[in-house]
Amino acid sequence: MLFLRLLKESFVFAFDALRQNKLRTILSLLGITIGIMTIIGVFSAVDTLRNNLQNSVEKLGSNTIYVQKWPWGGFGDYPWWKYMRRPVPKIRDFDKLSDRLQSAEGIAYEIGIGDRTVKYRSNSVEGAQMGAASHDLYKTRVFNFSDGRYFTENESQSGRPVALIGASIAEGLFPNENPIGKSIKILGRRVTVIGVFEKEGEDMLDISADKYILMPLNFARNVIDLEDERYGPQITVKGKEGIAVNELESELRGLMRSIHRLSPREEDDFALNKSTILTAQLDQMFGIINFAGAFIGGFSILVGGFGIANIMFVSVKERTNIIGIQKSLGAKNYFILLQFLFEAVALCLMGGAIGLAIVFLLTILGRTLADVTIIVDSSKVVLTILLSTFIGLISGFIPAFMASRLDPVEAIRSK
Repeated sequence: MLFLRLLKESFVFAFDALRQNKLRTILSLLGITIGIMTIIGVFSAVDTLRNNLQNSVEKLGSNTIYVQKWPWGGFGDYPWWKYMRRPVPKIRDFDKLSDRLQSAEGIAYEIGIGDRTVKYRSNSVEGAQMGAASHDLYKTRVFNFSDGRYFTENESQSGRPVALIGASIAEGLFPNENPIGKSIKILGRRVTVIGVFEKEGEDMLDISADKYILMPLNFARNVIDLEDERYGPQITVKGKEGIAVNELESELRGLMRSIHRLSPREEDDFALNKSTILTAQLDQMFGIINFAGAFIGGFSILVGGFGIANIMFVSVKERTNIIGIQKSLGAKNYFILLQFLFEAVALCLMGGAIGLAIVFLLTILGRTLADVTIIVDSSKVVLTILLSTFIGLISGFIPAFMASRLDPVEAIRSK
């Protein structure tokens, strides 16, 4: 009980000292506040960016592989001159894979025709992203419709002039009417709208169906060359449930090499791209960003710690006479030590709390004004509180230890 009472008195002495020197306390807080705000702010910004990018990558499918000419990446040793000589995926490749591939839930041939302007009467939408795909595209990715339906197999096979449009296209062309059954002009042809994709919003990788127009592949075949490299033809393969993506990749590689008649010594003349490639690159990039943020924030906190240590030395000097009186009345060394340690830790915790409050305020403003959800990781908040406490202990220990070792007679005479 005696120890707890002394602990309480040390706590009260520390806060009295802080309260009596308000300006000095506020100035002491700035370094820690800036450091904590920097660390949490950087981590929150990185986590938010990472989450948005990860959500975009997940749209590609965790068990989906894209057969393309160019491998994803482009960093480090990237022999682009070798990839230029590769052929694009052909309709023949798609047909043979469809017949032979055992591990696939769905397989589709896709092309991207590019950005075009779409018109309906006096309304027009610029930058519409047009594409065409074989019927089984719905098996390789999830399509949610706000109105209408997907292509029937007969429409896909016969190349009927029908199209699916994104929510932004529908809003721009048909602001006050139902787009289903209306005709729009695409690639010089009239097509009928049979479905409208559910609104998704923009994402970090610009993977969104909001400004997308999708047509049957056999319809586009009559208008453009499906195997022209300008349209980025690709074969999208989604594995069956329970089939590991590596198993699907292995089977797909063997079949593609067989179809292209590559000898064992020849390199692949195709790329098998999957979302894990992007995820690994994101992990590497954000690892560097996290380290840089932690270094900058840690340096700011270190500077703040030196500032608090300096203030504590001044505080010990000012209160030397009081320390002497306390020790002459029987105060133990640890009682004096705890006074100054509590004061240093309290300064750091208050600085950390202010830094966290500023970060949370910025998250609220971001959500309110910019409709951006900023992620603040609770584990990093706890780590920050522990870091503040540790900095306070380190900054205040030497001044507190010196104060506890003062000779009472010399301390009383100091004033």
